[in-house]
Amino acid sequence: MAALFTGKVLMANREQDEVETERELGRALENKVLLLYFGSGQCPQCRQFSPLLKDFFLRLTDEFYVERASQLVLVYVSRDETEEQQSAFLRTMPKRWLAVPFGDTFKRELELRFAVSEVPAVVVLKPNGEVIVGNAVEEIRRMGPACFRNWQEAAELVDRNFLLAEDFDDWTRRSITDPIRRLKYKLDKKTEAKNKERKEEGEESS
Repeated sequence: MAALFTGKVLMANREQDEVETERELGRALENKVLLLYFGSGQCPQCRQFSPLLKDFFLRLTDEFYVERASQLVLVYVSRDETEEQQSAFLRTMPKRWLAVPFGDTFKRELELRFAVSEVPAVVVLKPNGEVIVGNAVEEIRRMGPACFRNWQEAAELVDRNFLLAEDFDDWTRRSITDPIRRLKYKLDKKTEAKNKERKEEGEESS
């Protein structure tokens, strides 16, 4: 997913921090369902939908609601008329949201790429950048957080339960296939141990 933002800058919500290096973007975006939220704090339809999206996101990622945050990241792509309007809107939204900086022409590129003509729009993407849902606004309104399970399955995410707890902090710095390889290695070791036990039992019985 970081490939979509290669050479681009994302802003951490309510902070001046820029998330722009390949490593930082990889850590923020890899192995997660990505929501691109096209909206505006001044649009009446967005003002109705944004609180729903905020609640949706918090119920999947905030420790008040869940023990472990879902593999979900959201990037706000605004149509606000001024930087102050964008900042004011983001101050009312979750801190974990990322945003395309105000005035960045990359916003127009994203609109064209994902055929976004009206707001609000929520484009749901797999970690590899493939589209899961072209606009999930109605799905979120209708199903709430329950629709994330469908996206998770469609995205074929590597479940973080596969990772050893002590490895997880360092995992995002490595290839996304590492946990799969480690899991296969552990399974191979188990199979090898079982085969050895069977062989020994066979020798004892003979």
